[in-house]
Amino acid sequence: MPALHAIQHRAGYIDRALIPTIADAFNQTVSEIHGVITFYKDFRTDKPAGPIVQVCRAEACQARGGRDVWDRAQRSAEGKPVVVEEVFCLGNCATGPAVAVDGRLHGAVTPKTIDTIIGDAIARKTPSPTPATSGSGVTVYVPRDAAALAAGANDVAAELSKTDGVRVVRNGSRGMLWLEPMIEVETPEGRIAYGPVSAKDVKGLLKSGLLEGGQHKLRLGRTEDLDWMKRQQRITYQRVGVVDPRSADDYEAHRGIAGLRRALSMTPAQVVQEVTDSGLRGRGGAAFPTGIKWKTVLEAQASQKYIVCNADEGDSGTFADRMLMEGDPFMLLEGMTIAGYAVGASEGYIYVRSEYPEAIEALNEAVASATARGWLGDNVLGSGFSFTIHVRVGAGAYICGEETALLESLEGKRGVVRAKPPLPALVGLFGQPTVVNNVISLGTVPAILADGAATYASLGVGRSRGTQVFQVAGNVARGGILETAFGITLGEIVNDLGGGTATGRPVRAVQVGGPLGAYLPTSKFDVPMGYEEYAAANALIGHGGVVVFDDTVDMAEQARFAMEFCAAESCGKCTPCRIGSTRGVELIDKIRTGENREANIEVLVDLCEVMADGSLCAMGGLTPMPVRSALTLFTEAFQGATK
Repeated sequence: MPALHAIQHRAGYIDRALIPTIADAFNQTVSEIHGVITFYKDFRTDKPAGPIVQVCRAEACQARGGRDVWDRAQRSAEGKPVVVEEVFCLGNCATGPAVAVDGRLHGAVTPKTIDTIIGDAIARKTPSPTPATSGSGVTVYVPRDAAALAAGANDVAAELSKTDGVRVVRNGSRGMLWLEPMIEVETPEGRIAYGPVSAKDVKGLLKSGLLEGGQHKLRLGRTEDLDWMKRQQRITYQRVGVVDPRSADDYEAHRGIAGLRRALSMTPAQVVQEVTDSGLRGRGGAAFPTGIKWKTVLEAQASQKYIVCNADEGDSGTFADRMLMEGDPFMLLEGMTIAGYAVGASEGYIYVRSEYPEAIEALNEAVASATARGWLGDNVLGSGFSFTIHVRVGAGAYICGEETALLESLEGKRGVVRAKPPLPALVGLFGQPTVVNNVISLGTVPAILADGAATYASLGVGRSRGTQVFQVAGNVARGGILETAFGITLGEIVNDLGGGTATGRPVRAVQVGGPLGAYLPTSKFDVPMGYEEYAAANALIGHGGVVVFDDTVDMAEQARFAMEFCAAESCGKCTPCRIGSTRGVELIDKIRTGENREANIEVLVDLCEVMADGSLCAMGGLTPMPVRSALTLFTEAFQGATK
């Protein structure tokens, strides 16, 4: 995979004439290399007509008008030297519709502004550079999170950097994405926030006494006093937005490496027990107890073991992994190192989706810095334990978020799901015992070790212990990141903190848990956010995505999209997923046009049962969840003809 990325990065595509040479270099057949190239959407064997413009078609962007942007983009690009491609999430879900040009994000795109974006892409207009932390004097924090960059944060940083007596620090986002770019100035009273700030606002802010925390129409007050922040219990995200994420000194000054130091003073078994006692469960969606997985790998007999971080965050409405990797990458590295020590692994891999270039850059810089400081590499902190981390980039396959497909991709193969058993904990990467955990799971471990399992376990509800990072997106007035203890309700998230819909219209549905999650009506808003509580409501929390739709949404169309998405992203290995999703699209089209409606609804119900019970992995197994919820909770949407 790294070799294919390198070739395509250099030439813009992978020339078919090179495939035999690549096959020889890696001792593979031509058909195997061709199979890998054609499996992944990012790889292309023809020279593109021009720059690549990716338009997000996922649910969170749909809720904000993304379908109109996609339609306009296709028309605008006709006959022009540009390539417009669909993508099913760009990680900018709270301020969509999102578009990326050669990896650079644009947010809040409209059918009008997409024409300008495409025109600038064709003209090869250079985006604003990303100024690093610089200067001396009063500290002003300007986020370099991808969502903030999409809103113009680089231009704000550049303008502030021109001012004498100002030290500009590029931090992560505080998570209030509707206020980005949100800048903060350090004062004796604490940080004072202003936002959303544009470059043209800077002169007026400085004139109004920005450097002293002066009054201005964009002044929000002390950051920690803002209601969005006061309602949270930040553990995993304790440093995001607070520190310069590219500074190891800043990380250590804010209690970084404390968890690793404590772990190295314990036995591996004691570390595993600490994680078990905390109640931490997989935050990637499966919610499997992290400590049990680690114990299995610890007890496995092998000369080589691995830690794999699943950073292939592709669910619509989710961007917590991206924001942690961009805003506090050292915490992830520390968590992986603790995991390696706990189970006896000497190597770790972070598999990051290609749509996250800012996160990839941050991780690579952090790995180099951590290695130089002795936090990674040989003899970590003088303990005698050695651990190295490699960053690997995906190539546009949603299915690689499934742990066994991810392992196949890491091994340089097509991302096809493996049958289980054997479990990856016993036969994982390169056939060796492997811990596969999500970014948030691993990123939470340092805090658990630093503060003790009991502190973390004291939060939550039922068997859902600790905190969950909820990502509020779609048609919502205030979207962003919210870390709080399990037990909060959907109504509190959407209405109290989110402020209802961005359009001001009533909420009709909220999809929780990504594209494979259920659509919930407002009657379900009082169910406490907990794994078992949501399972009892025929729903799932998944990775914590919360996508809001107002009362103009067509729920039958959303059900159709669930099947369409599965058909587009299936690895193709099992029939219920590969064929069932295509048949599902056809059935819903017939239902929506009134063709044998009742009979076809009955067939659709049966098809959902076959997919749920017969699919090899959650891709096909959970696709019926949004369809079933739409059918049962929004029945009226399937009763009238729409075409």
